[in-house]
Amino acid sequence: MSVDHFHESDFEEEGTTYVEVPGDSASTEKSSEQKEETEDKKEEQEEEKKEDKKKEDSKSEHDDKYFVIQKGMACCDKGAKFPKFKVTSHQKHYWNDANGEADFLAVTEDDLTFNPPATPFGTCGVKNGNPCSYAPAGKWKKTYEKIKIMGKKPLTEISELMCTVGGKITVMKHGQQSQAGKGSVKKADPKEQRTYNPIMDFEEFKEEINGKEGEAW
Repeated sequence: MSVDHFHESDFEEEGTTYVEVPGDSASTEKSSEQKEETEDKKEEQEEEKKEDKKKEDSKSEHDDKYFVIQKGMACCDKGAKFPKFKVTSHQKHYWNDANGEADFLAVTEDDLTFNPPATPFGTCGVKNGNPCSYAPAGKWKKTYEKIKIMGKKPLTEISELMCTVGGKITVMKHGQQSQAGKGSVKKADPKEQRTYNPIMDFEEFKEEINGKEGEAW
């Protein structure tokens, strides 16, 4: 019989078995683990970004600022005198005073009167040195919104009030104790202090106190 063509299979040896070699399972498993680790890291990074954003959003321009009390002082950029605040919006809440002294009444956005009430800022630069004719243009702005006293927002050191004549009124002195004696700080209850002044980190303040006697503002 003549053969003019042939197939390789025609010449296979009897009993020969061809086996398909599988891929490297160890390498595949390692690659899968690396992929999972990468995904886990991405998730961690995303969580960290969310946490950072949350912290950023929770920051306030009022951070580390004091609340204002009645014995604090105001300043008008067109005036010449610095009157004290006069709280008329309530007679209930006091900052840093458990005895209920009027000087420590919390000043709120509705407290638009000063002491003295007549020409509180002396002379007026807008009126060429004539007596101040203070007239508030609405309520105080830049007040602390996370707390309300009798439904009113309290003032901090950065609060502002506009006068219809043209002046801008700001807080010159908040009136609270800016520093305290070491003995007073040691005796103070941090929980109670957070109630009086929740903006300030009293525990941190307690650590930083240098022992100097208090200086009133």
